[in-house]
Amino acid sequence: MPEVSDIFSRIETDKGDIIDTKSAAFRDVGAHKILIPEEAQAKYIELTPYQQFCWRTIGPVVKKKAKISQDIEENLLKAHMRIRPEEYVAYVWMTAIIGAGAAIGVSVIFGGVILGILGVGLIMRLLIGVAPLLIPVIIYFILMGSPSGKAKARGRNVDKNIANSMSFISAMASANVTIDTIFKELARQETYGEIKSEAEWITRDTELLGIDILSALSVAATRTPSTKFQDFLQGVVTTSTSGGQLKPYFLMKADQYEKEDKLDEQSRRETLGLLAESFVTVVVAFPLFLVVILAIMAIVGGNGEFNLQLLYAVVGLMIPLSQFGFIFAVWNASQEG
Repeated sequence: MPEVSDIFSRIETDKGDIIDTKSAAFRDVGAHKILIPEEAQAKYIELTPYQQFCWRTIGPVVKKKAKISQDIEENLLKAHMRIRPEEYVAYVWMTAIIGAGAAIGVSVIFGGVILGILGVGLIMRLLIGVAPLLIPVIIYFILMGSPSGKAKARGRNVDKNIANSMSFISAMASANVTIDTIFKELARQETYGEIKSEAEWITRDTELLGIDILSALSVAATRTPSTKFQDFLQGVVTTSTSGGQLKPYFLMKADQYEKEDKLDEQSRRETLGLLAESFVTVVVAFPLFLVVILAIMAIVGGNGEFNLQLLYAVVGLMIPLSQFGFIFAVWNASQEG
């Protein structure tokens, strides 16, 4: 019986020593620097001089009159555009107003004066003069849609690199590396494109703001523009909170995204093949036959002037526009890869 008590007394003594040692270690550390990636560090919003001018000029009106939609705020966040929604709306409004002023000046000078001197008809002058007034409308819709476009571009970049990044994550998880350390190391890898930026923001939340890793992953899931990466982050949170093992989950996701990447690559090749066949038919063969038919009709037919004008329209408008259309379609398909 004395031996048992001696054992317990030695255990309690060792436990006390360990606790004292740990507390002393933490007391000795004190204030210290936390190294996080430069792009993930806290920064003030730095507007360009033109954006500052827009905010000073029309900002009070925007704060009173504008109704900022939730989509604008979410798209600015997903696009990583460091500007508040109110400031961005002021920038869009002011740019559209300046464009409207320039369009009115062009309409008056070109449509009212120059074409009048040249003797162009009144109706044609009105049509040509009204056309520039569409410029501010085009500017407004392009700028308002810009955050959404940038967010989608970031999402495509994340999807393109997610398979390779899962291999990196699963390899580190196999070495029993903690989740926060995995994302900290991922934030240093330039190879993985926008996934690096997503990991930087997660590291910023944990290292700088003091948020626990699961809460940081939950916030990142709502912030990312990629559906795949969102599903992955939500799966990490769910697996951790339910007591599951993360290592098998990472390996399963790596295998899943690798298979999906191969299927997407095959789909892109089929799409490019279809575009190539359509290009030969629509842009090469059809205009060639149409030009020959119109030329023959202009020579043989009675209404030669109309057929000649139609021939000019086909050669000067239809063929170049169809070529540019296919170029854009091929470029867009390549960007998705």
